[in-house]
Amino acid sequence: MGNPSNEEPEVKKSKSTDVESAIVGIGNPLLDISVTATKEFLKKYELDANNSILAEDKHLPMFKDMVDNFKVDYIPGGATQNTIRLAQWILGVPKSCAFFGCVGDDEYGKILKDQMVKMGAHVNYLISSEHPTGTCGCVLTGNDRSLVANLAAANHYKKEHLLKPENWAHVEKAKIIYIAGFHLTVAPDAMIALGKHTTENNKIFSMNLSAPFLSQFFKEQQMSVMPYVDYLFGNETEFATFAKEQNMGTEDLKEIALKAVAFPKENKKRERIVVITQGALPTIVARGGKVTEYPIIPIKTEAIVDTNGAGDCFVGGFLSQLVQGKPVEECIKAANYGASYIIQRSGITMEGKPDPDFKH
Repeated sequence: MGNPSNEEPEVKKSKSTDVESAIVGIGNPLLDISVTATKEFLKKYELDANNSILAEDKHLPMFKDMVDNFKVDYIPGGATQNTIRLAQWILGVPKSCAFFGCVGDDEYGKILKDQMVKMGAHVNYLISSEHPTGTCGCVLTGNDRSLVANLAAANHYKKEHLLKPENWAHVEKAKIIYIAGFHLTVAPDAMIALGKHTTENNKIFSMNLSAPFLSQFFKEQQMSVMPYVDYLFGNETEFATFAKEQNMGTEDLKEIALKAVAFPKENKKRERIVVITQGALPTIVARGGKVTEYPIIPIKTEAIVDTNGAGDCFVGGFLSQLVQGKPVEECIKAANYGASYIIQRSGITMEGKPDPDFKH
């Protein structure tokens, strides 16, 4: 495998990104419709308190119910887009990050683009005239969040859009590609095209397991992309399901991480690094046959406002340092900052400038 030391050989070290579109993501751009609700509301729509699912027919009335009966916040969302926004915020250099996805030709789509441009990111959506912009119902109860995504236009992204010269030019510039696993249900062929590009050019391809249902019901798509993955992210629940579906024969997260590291890999110049978050427990990082644990930034329960997007922003912080050639320890420090910052705010919102020392 690759260099097992703590120094990252992957990218040239620099104080800041020196390339436009240094981090490129494709994903499902959604407008989050966020409410603080009750356990009764969860029961009404058969939702778990802390999970991510795709909307079924029985969930569709829920969106109107939320708007009609609760105080609603509308916030740009979608897992990969959240990660790109947080990374862009930390990096601060305009257009350091670029994002692609599909939205409708409507007001929600305009809101999403305006917010991304305001953050300083480059965004080029595929615009659908047939489908509305996707939404995600974010139902908050206590410190839990249940996410129900109605993908709509986001479900219709096409590889052909990514391959257009004006869009692929950003891929050519990129040092890191990042895609949340949710896009496996949309355009796995686009993910594979990006994976092949990173392998051929020795760039970094990173992916998130994102939700248990992906490992259960989109296993073939997931494993078709896995050989290209250099950095694999996910939380303890997602990795537990992944391990069960892959018949790993263990529930020990450290063993699971090491087994995931050892899965077949296309780019032999890089070792795979697996990062497992565990909420308030230390983060597990596996690489080169070794597991290291990193403590999180502790946050008092009363200071937690909204846990939606914590994992996305953890990855955004991580990638913001990885793209600068920082060692894993520095990446984790920024990742912890991103996650702790966002759970103390309502929605995935950032203001001002990030703490340069990455303290909460």
